[in-house]
Amino acid sequence: MREKLQHKYALSRQGASDMIKACICVTITNIALMMPAGILYMLIKDLLDNTLTKERIPFYVISSIAVLLLIALTNFIQYNATFLTTYRESGVRRTTIAEKLRKLPLSYFGKKNIADLTTNIMGDCAMIETASSHWIPELIGALTSVTLVGISLFFFFDWRMVLASFWVIPVAFLIVVTCSGAEKRAVRKNQAVKLAMSDGIQECLESIRDLRANNAQDRYMEELDGKIKKVEKFAFFTELKMAIYVNSAAIILKLGIGTTAVVGGILFANGEIDLLTFFMFLMLVSRLYDPMEITLQNFAAIIATGIQCERLDEVLSHKIQTGSEELKNKGYDIEFDHVGFQYADDTEVLKDVSFTAKQGEVTALIGPSGGGKTTISRLAARFWDINNGRITLGGEDISKIDPETLLTNYSIVFQEVTLFNNSVMENIRIGKKGATDEEVMEAARLANCDEFVNLLPEGYDTNIGENGSELSGGERQRISIARAFLKDAPVILLDEATASLDAENETAIQQALSRLIKDKTVLIIAHRMRTIANADYIVVLKDGVVAEQGTPDFLSGYDSIYSRMTKQQQISQSWRM
Repeated sequence: MREKLQHKYALSRQGASDMIKACICVTITNIALMMPAGILYMLIKDLLDNTLTKERIPFYVISSIAVLLLIALTNFIQYNATFLTTYRESGVRRTTIAEKLRKLPLSYFGKKNIADLTTNIMGDCAMIETASSHWIPELIGALTSVTLVGISLFFFFDWRMVLASFWVIPVAFLIVVTCSGAEKRAVRKNQAVKLAMSDGIQECLESIRDLRANNAQDRYMEELDGKIKKVEKFAFFTELKMAIYVNSAAIILKLGIGTTAVVGGILFANGEIDLLTFFMFLMLVSRLYDPMEITLQNFAAIIATGIQCERLDEVLSHKIQTGSEELKNKGYDIEFDHVGFQYADDTEVLKDVSFTAKQGEVTALIGPSGGGKTTISRLAARFWDINNGRITLGGEDISKIDPETLLTNYSIVFQEVTLFNNSVMENIRIGKKGATDEEVMEAARLANCDEFVNLLPEGYDTNIGENGSELSGGERQRISIARAFLKDAPVILLDEATASLDAENETAIQQALSRLIKDKTVLIIAHRMRTIANADYIVVLKDGVVAEQGTPDFLSGYDSIYSRMTKQQQISQSWRM
């Protein structure tokens, strides 16, 4: 039961146990709320039968006080079991998802987008929180308590009256169950159009400058307005479908009042039940069906929530990358041994790639766009796991090393720089937790950041805005390079690290890199030949295979791809308007 609840509603083990307790507490509370009706029935029966004596009055007084205390106690316990534990579980769920996302391979994120993952963490968690605190315990508690009461009435009162009163409940729930497939399909479509709208809004905010520059904002906003209206349309039809089934079930539920009155009237007229029993069942159905209507609505909502639960469980159940947290490598040579890699859609990116990036040398990956250069750098850091072959770091297979442990040995500078809405100092300090201000500034100096940081209003304490919006592309890239200097890891991966720098700054960075790479393994991806002028070893990639490899002198000695690329760039540099 507990494991089923864990997967069904994306709960922790403790959360599943708390949900079971919550359902039990709601059941007990519902039964406690029915007890005053039982006491009232007994009191009226004594009055009608003239059996109410002085000795029985204390019994009713004590029973009434005890029931009131029981109701107060059960409500208190229910509140803690349903609400407080749910909010605690909601926090655990969000933290668990965040931790899970941190450990998932990057191949997973290639199939997702930011809006979808944000919906997972925020929207889906909030929906399940409501389901866990309101809908599920109330539904299970209501059904359990009604079943227990129905069984009790069946044995102690006329079974025909019980059937006349309770037959509508399973029929009403059956009607809602029949809509579950249609409801889930509608919710999935609703989720899809909501996601498309969120993507559109996010894309609009991120590309507003380009839209205005091309006078395309009106056309884009028209498309975005269409997406928003589509969400409104699907939301309307989803609610309409649910309302048709739930209201139909509620109408059936109301028929129970009629059947109870008709059957009770016939039995009373025939003298088979007394007036008090007839009255009690009429009172029962008048009190029972209104809460059951709310329960039907909760049931429909729970069916819809199943989509959110599936989405969260898909994240929580996804396989993570694991490995040893103890490194046994001897040195830091990176060796690709007949490596093959495919994306999840079976698109082949690398085929039988073999080369060695040696410690103390700069190994450059060059070649036409789409050849697999960036993929190789990602595989070297185990952002993805390969399909064939073997990648080793100092002789140790990286697929057997925990990714976070492995990355302690890497300093990586991506072509696309990610900065945070914080100061220059703190953005660089990300490279090394606990680094002193002096260490940060020394790394910044090596990355040639001084010249622009000293011009900022508050120097290193200047806030650079969201993703470094207050800086130029070259300045942002130099901060990213400063992080690599600060981390001072034995392996350095540079993916077009100097692409946004001018020739002067690029030369300064290369001089700094020459100081940094002593006794380190450097893997650099570049399109500009001057970026890799001092490389020790060249690997030329084309169409996912190693087309050429060797030293620059060796590859320049014949009509190689490398030599042709070098000549072409020399020609392009001499071009003038």
